[in-house]
Amino acid sequence: MRRKNRIFHLSYEQKNAVRGLWFILPWLIGFLVFYAGCLVQLGEFSLSRIGLDAAAGMTKEYIGFGNYIEAFTSHATFKQTLASSVIDMLIDLPMIIFFSLFVAMLLNRRFKGRALVRAIFFLPIILSADAVGSAITRATELVNAGVSSASLETAQAGTVSVAYYMDLFGDLAIPQSVLGYIVDAVNRISSIIKGSGVQIILFIAALQSIPGSLYEVARIEGATGYESFWKVTFPMVMPHIITNTIYTVVDRFSSGEVIKLATRTYKELYNYGLSSAFSVVSTLITILILGLIVYLLNRRTFYYN
Repeated sequence: MRRKNRIFHLSYEQKNAVRGLWFILPWLIGFLVFYAGCLVQLGEFSLSRIGLDAAAGMTKEYIGFGNYIEAFTSHATFKQTLASSVIDMLIDLPMIIFFSLFVAMLLNRRFKGRALVRAIFFLPIILSADAVGSAITRATELVNAGVSSASLETAQAGTVSVAYYMDLFGDLAIPQSVLGYIVDAVNRISSIIKGSGVQIILFIAALQSIPGSLYEVARIEGATGYESFWKVTFPMVMPHIITNTIYTVVDRFSSGEVIKLATRTYKELYNYGLSSAFSVVSTLITILILGLIVYLLNRRTFYYN
């Protein structure tokens, strides 16, 4: 009887752990049934030389780390592609997080047409679908073909000299490192907007879950809007920053150049072993970066119950 009572009288932390387990259970079952076997096979392929035989079908020869050695020593573009993908992800990550939080704070305000504006910011997620993306690419090619005869003077009439504005901000004593980051952000604005749809929605949900009483107390204490943001809003959305960071890193790597290179390697060259090695390296680096970023963010995160 005492044992039974111990089971049903759990502590608050244990109850939360049980709720969390039930919450992830459908995903966990799906992962074990449909995905875990594929990961094991991916690792097996990366350690093998895969061949195609008309009579025997697919043949597999164990070669150890031969594919990984080839990827890092003799392959023409893998190391450069991997390095550029990591650098681009590290540059885009803070831009996407801050842009998403900024837009979410704007969209969280009450104004006419708020639902329409939210839908517009979510459109990049819909437009990134393969079918829609192919249609837009084809339409862009047709439009470009139609205007290709425009004169060079007309095309250059609306251009803006970036060097002029860099010199202008340089006169204001802005550090070159900060100025270079801002210019790079402007050049990447299309990619940032396209990769911020889901993050904006998550931040809106986080902002709407903040109790209004916290802002009322802050106003009573005389806090400014700036102070309310850093003392109330930012700490309360910090757990969602971690969630958006994980989503952004995984999304960037899953659609990055390394995965495209791996896809071309097995589709065009039929080198399944080398392609699997590319995917394994990309996955391990993603896990390493995620672990480091989440560890650093989690040390400064406040969890509100």
